[in-house]
Amino acid sequence: MSGDHERPDSGFGYVIDELEKSAIALILGAMTLITFINVVLRYGFNTGLIWGLEATSLLFAWLVVFGVSYAVKTTANLGVDAVVNIVPPAGRRVLALIAAGICIAYALLMLKGAWDYWANFANLPQTTGRWFPTGFEDMTRTSYRSWYEVIDIPMPEWLRFIEPWINEGEAYEKIPRFIPYFILPFGCLLLLFRFIQATVRIVRGDSHSLIVSHEAEDAVEDVAHMNKD
Repeated sequence: MSGDHERPDSGFGYVIDELEKSAIALILGAMTLITFINVVLRYGFNTGLIWGLEATSLLFAWLVVFGVSYAVKTTANLGVDAVVNIVPPAGRRVLALIAAGICIAYALLMLKGAWDYWANFANLPQTTGRWFPTGFEDMTRTSYRSWYEVIDIPMPEWLRFIEPWINEGEAYEKIPRFIPYFILPFGCLLLLFRFIQATVRIVRGDSHSLIVSHEAEDAVEDVAHMNKD
């Protein structure tokens, strides 16, 4: 795939890159495994994992939210650059910086909304302010919502240690919602960080766009070369 992404030039960057790719691969693998087991159980034994569909749906949400930031990191996003290509290089850089600024503002809005939604299930205060956070709301015990659970996924025993901390010692029958919903603020924070990284690359001149340029043309050229061979 074409683009401006290069392999990390530091040991820490390499580790983070491998962790991100491994997380995406594990999520995709878990979705495939759960679906495969459910199909075998349904058609072979007339039974199934009751929690399979919900687990797959939540994993898919994790895959999408996590993958968005990774796509920004690797400039794997597709876009239309017809207008950008008709302006001189200096103008292209200005347009890229404007686009990057809009993306950062959008990520901030997403982060605020994601935090406010997730905090409702994690006994944490939501932010104040209509658009951008101006502080945190005061919380009372009646504001706690950590007792909300998912519909089907049972609570694993190894997670019981969180019950005294966040649910006043009450036992969960299903996984509390704040666990799978954590991907919302985390993914939006990671997306904001990747947009800031992309903006810095544009400022330094290491990149000229937030998207993959001419990917379709490159693919056509590759196919043409293959046909010639």
